Amino acid sequence: MDRAFAKPRLASLLDHFSVIEDPREAWRVAHPLPEVLLLVVCATIASCDDFDDIAAWGEAHLGFLRRFLPYHFGVPGARWLNILMNRIDPGLFSACFMDWACALREDAPDLIALDGKTSRRSHDRAAGRAALHLVSAFATTEKLVLGQEAVEEKSNEIKAIPLLLERLAGSGALAGALVTIDAIACNPKIARDIVDHGADYLLAVKDNQPTLHAEIKRFFDDASPETLDTNIVCDKGHGRIEQRRADVSHAIDWMTGSRRFPGEYRFAKIAAIIRVEARVEHKHLCTRERRYYISSRPLTAAQAAQAVRAHWQIENALHWVLDVTFKEDLARVRKGHGAQNMAIVRHFAINIVRNAKDKHSIKLRRKLAGWNEKYLETLLTA
Repeated sequence: MDRAFAKPRLASLLDHFSVIEDPREAWRVAHPLPEVLLLVVCATIASCDDFDDIAAWGEAHLGFLRRFLPYHFGVPGARWLNILMNRIDPGLFSACFMDWACALREDAPDLIALDGKTSRRSHDRAAGRAALHLVSAFATTEKLVLGQEAVEEKSNEIKAIPLLLERLAGSGALAGALVTIDAIACNPKIARDIVDHGADYLLAVKDNQPTLHAEIKRFFDDASPETLDTNIVCDKGHGRIEQRRADVSHAIDWMTGSRRFPGEYRFAKIAAIIRVEARVEHKHLCTRERRYYISSRPLTAAQAAQAVRAHWQIENALHWVLDVTFKEDLARVRKGHGAQNMAIVRHFAINIVRNAKDKHSIKLRRKLAGWNEKYLETLLTA
């Protein structure tokens, strides 16, 4: 049996790579696209962060790569890698990634966080192009990247989120999930899109919705404590004491009734409003912050507190790791589709590296994969 196809995870990866359309004329192809993509993903796992590193790693580990694909003409050089990654259709590559990521999951995730991140060195001033801004979907329980959608400016996240939701729904990732998004997505259209795709929403409400924010704040200020479901959690560490309190009310008939002012926002299937208060005591300072949310799921206070806290996993377990461990903010790929496609490659890599069952950090796993071919093969095929 072909060794590659004896390995379920690697076989799945190669199967998904094989369906991506190659823009080159077939008779001129010396390096088939699946070979290029496998090289780029393996080298990125192995702590290579630019095309020069990737090409050099491929030459040094050609025997390893030939265990899985032929590589009759060896590996392409850094210049050709750059050209090829610029030409791949990012929409097809992203769809390939989403299908593969969903195949990694045994069950549908209960929480999916959506948030945006900018690759700061990907701007091209000469061409008048802003830095790549990518909205990502992150399954917070499994810590898996599920998909991404690119936008040119951060203010356009609101345009990219419905497209990302549609792609996620097409891959089967949304059914039954709770989708958490920051206040930029607090509008009825996105809420309706989430509900129509068979999921529920938990949306932050801030001053970009001043009327809604003020009404929810006033409701909780006037509400009797016995009418609220409350959950309080205390943590101590890092030189501070933190108390987090979540209050939930399901008395939302005043938001859904017919006696509302003309043109007021109406959120689909709204079932709960939430207030989360964090009180942090330092040695010489005490701070307090209150945040407000709406949800289409009738969450308990404990469930709401857990979902709100889990949302920040996308910052800590994805964006921080991409910046610090994968050095995404230092990546200078700027031409064509290269920046977006390499961002997707890093998502492939982080999902594979994070799936390892050992106790090493992600940084050390990448180093070990670069030093030890057996360890890299374990990451790819386990």
